[in-house]
Amino acid sequence: MPVVRDLRVLLRLTNFRRLLAVRLLSQCADGVYQVALATYVVFSPEKQTSPAAIASAMAVLLLPYSLVGPFAGVLLDRWQRRQVFLYGNLLRTLLACGTAVLMLASVPDWLFYASALSVTAVNRFVLAGLSAALPRVVDDERLVVANSLSPTAGTVAATVGGGLAFGIRLLSEDSDAAVVLFGALLYLCSALASLRMPRELLGPDPEEIQPRLGAALASTARGLVAGLHHLAERRPAARALAAVTLMRFCYGALTVTVLMLCRYAWSSTESEGLALLGLAVGVSGAGFFVAALVSPSAIGRFGPFGWMTVCAASAAVLEPALGLPFTQTPLLIAAFLLGLVTQGTKIATDTVVQMTVDDAFRGRVFALYDTLFNVAFVGAAAVAALMLPPDGRSVPVVLMVAAVYASIALMLGRQQKKG
Repeated sequence: MPVVRDLRVLLRLTNFRRLLAVRLLSQCADGVYQVALATYVVFSPEKQTSPAAIASAMAVLLLPYSLVGPFAGVLLDRWQRRQVFLYGNLLRTLLACGTAVLMLASVPDWLFYASALSVTAVNRFVLAGLSAALPRVVDDERLVVANSLSPTAGTVAATVGGGLAFGIRLLSEDSDAAVVLFGALLYLCSALASLRMPRELLGPDPEEIQPRLGAALASTARGLVAGLHHLAERRPAARALAAVTLMRFCYGALTVTVLMLCRYAWSSTESEGLALLGLAVGVSGAGFFVAALVSPSAIGRFGPFGWMTVCAASAAVLEPALGLPFTQTPLLIAAFLLGLVTQGTKIATDTVVQMTVDDAFRGRVFALYDTLFNVAFVGAAAVAALMLPPDGRSVPVVLMVAAVYASIALMLGRQQKKG
C-alpha cells in the first residue's frame, strides 16, 4: 500500500519520530487524565449524573480556556516550541499530582475543577504547538501523510490511555487518584522525550521570537488581530476550520448521548456502564486509526475538500440509520464510522491550514483551531443537555446531528466546485 510505504519513509526521519514520541506520551497521558475525571464525575456511585451535569462539567473544564487559546497562540509564535513541550509537560506533571491529592481529600467540587482547569490550560499550549511544529520536521511533499499519522496516532494514544485508565478503574475500587498519578508519570515521560530534540529545531526562527515575556503579553491583542486577518485572507483555511468545528459539534452531541445511554439505558450498575463506555471509546478510536490509513489516498484522489465532503455526506446518511434504534451494536458501528469521518475531516483540515498559513502565524491559528474545537464540544454538550432525556434516548438529537452533517456536506460541495 502506498500509505504504508510513505509511513515507513516518515518514520525514518529522526526528528519526526522524536516529535511523534512527545505527542504519543502527552496524549496518552491526556486520555488517562480525562477518563479519570470522567469516572470521578460521572460514574462515582454517590453521584446522580444528568446531561445538564455533564454539560456543566465540560463547560467548567473547557470553556474558560477556550478564551485563553488565541492568547496561547500568540505566545507560541514567540516561545521556542521545544521549550513549551518540556516545561508544559513538567507543569502538568505537578498539577496532575495535585488533582490526585484533591481526589483523596474529598474536597469541594469547585476546588477539584480548579485543579483540572489548570491541567487543561497547559494542554492548549502543547496541542497547538505540536501541530504548529510538524512542518518543521517533514517536507511539503509528505505533509498530508504526516498529518494522517501524527494527530491520529495521538488520538489512538489517547484512546489507549483511556483504555488503561478504564482497566485500572475496573480492577480496583476508589482508584481514580491512582489513575491520575499514572497520567502524571506519562506527562513526565513526555517532557523528558522532548529533550531529545535540539532547542531551536521546532521554531519559530530566532529572529521571530520575542525574548521578553512582558513585551509578548503586551502585543497579544495586536498579534491575535493579525492572526485573524491572516486567516481571513486564506479563505480555504477559514472554510476548512468552519467545517471541522461543526463536525466537532456533532461528535460532542453524540458523545453525551452515548455516555447517558451507557450510564442508564444499557446498564444496571456503574461498573457495567463504565465498561460499555470504554468499549465505545475504543471502537471510535479504531475509526480514528483507519482514517489515518485511508485519508492520504482519499485526499490525493478527491482533494482535501472533496474528502471532507465525502465524510460529512456519509455521516449524514449513516448516523440516523444506525443511531435511531438506540441499541448497542448499531451505535457501536456508528461510533466507529463517526470516528473515521471526524478524524478524516481533521486530517484534511490540518493539511489545508498548514499549507496555506504562513509559519509565523501557525501557532496562533492552531490555537484558534483548538479554541473552536472546545467551544463546539461545550456547545454540543449544552444543546444535548436541553434535549436529552435522562436515559439518553432522543430522536430530535439524532436528527439534528444528521441535519448538521448534511449542511456541512453541502457547504463543502460548493467549495469543491469553486476549486
